Amino acid sequence: MLDALKTLILEFAIPTLVVSAIFIAILVFLLPREVRTIFKRELKSYFTSPIAYVLFVVFLGISNTLSFFFTGILEGGEADLFLPYFQYLPWYLVLIAPAVGMRLWSEEQRLGTMELLLTMPIAPWHAILGKYLAAAVVLFAMLVLSFPIVWTINYLGDPDNGVIMAGFVATFFVALCFLAVTSVVSALTRSQLVALLVSVTICMVLWLGGLPNISELLMNMKGGWLIFWPVVKLINVVGLMPHFSELAKGVLGFRDIVFFLTFIVFCLFATSVAIRLRRA
Repeated sequence: MLDALKTLILEFAIPTLVVSAIFIAILVFLLPREVRTIFKRELKSYFTSPIAYVLFVVFLGISNTLSFFFTGILEGGEADLFLPYFQYLPWYLVLIAPAVGMRLWSEEQRLGTMELLLTMPIAPWHAILGKYLAAAVVLFAMLVLSFPIVWTINYLGDPDNGVIMAGFVATFFVALCFLAVTSVVSALTRSQLVALLVSVTICMVLWLGGLPNISELLMNMKGGWLIFWPVVKLINVVGLMPHFSELAKGVLGFRDIVFFLTFIVFCLFATSVAIRLRRA
């Protein structure tokens, strides 16, 4: 038990603290003061309302409970988390990430404060980045609080904790992509419910779009179905699953990281376009 706790501290807690310190350093020393102001305002709003606490309980309850009692992690005989844990996390995040991000811009529009926010002496990208980073911190905290499953797997065996950490990194990238999609949708509607439902649908399509069956479908399309080929091909190209699977298995591919970062930047740019269109 003590060995498992020591491993948890050295290979999970310390890297998490290092990442947190790097983020704080970037926020304090590199990002403009306007971004920090929006970030603090948005992060505070999450924890002064019940929404963050409810989502924490739902995510941790679902992910840990299902992993411990329904995926055979305790009876599998292998110190591995990909099959019993990480392959299911993105499915939970299809709902959780949009639930975290649905209020990013919809709430501002509903309260009529978007115009006030955007007339402040800040650039639109300051507000977009500040809000996005605050929601990303909430998702990061959810994953950090999943540490009991890391402790359990170390107590039961001798896993490769580097691969486990890679699984969390891959999951966080997927969560950030889902959050970026929700940011765009939230900027297009004042209804949080509409933002949630549309974002969940798009995130599900993005996740399922990477399935091998989609690639087979593209190869077997014939006749009139070829009219849908460009749409299906686009969905397959931007599908998140193949990039997640490679990273989660410990294969640190530069191509996969670039894909995730490009996807996020594109969605944040699309958010700025949506905001400008609504202001016009």
